[in-house]
Amino acid sequence: SVTHLYSALDFKPLAVSRQLVSMAVAHVSRVRSLYKRILVLHRFMPIDLRALGDQYVKDEFRRHKKATPEEVKSFMAEWENYRDTLQTQVLQSAGHQHSSVKFGTDLSEQKLSNFQEEQIGQLYELMLESTKPNRQFDIQEDSK
Repeated sequence: SVTHLYSALDFKPLAVSRQLVSMAVAHVSRVRSLYKRILVLHRFMPIDLRALGDQYVKDEFRRHKKATPEEVKSFMAEWENYRDTLQTQVLQSAGHQHSSVKFGTDLSEQKLSNFQEEQIGQLYELMLESTKPNRQFDIQEDSK
């Protein structure tokens, strides 16, 4: 019987299911925490870069909801690196004018060579938008 087979293998399907659910909940929590932390860090950027960055982050996280486990591993590592870099830059910028602070970092040729054509196009558009003098986002901060 199936019960005999489970006990012979010392296999507990309910325990395995609970473990998988627990792992899934932990993963979702980790992704959500990373996403929220990045959006919080964006608050310290100039308002136009913040708007651009927030939209990009939202789009990328949404686009990767159904990614393969291998893609998720790479995705999370890169966004964790971004969070760490941005957090360091935000802390270094404390007390400085936004215009004197450089946010972001250059990508190595090795990293660029791992990107797909579509990703290179997205990066290029992002670079153009973030470096032009009159950015697409004309947002005014509240004067509180």
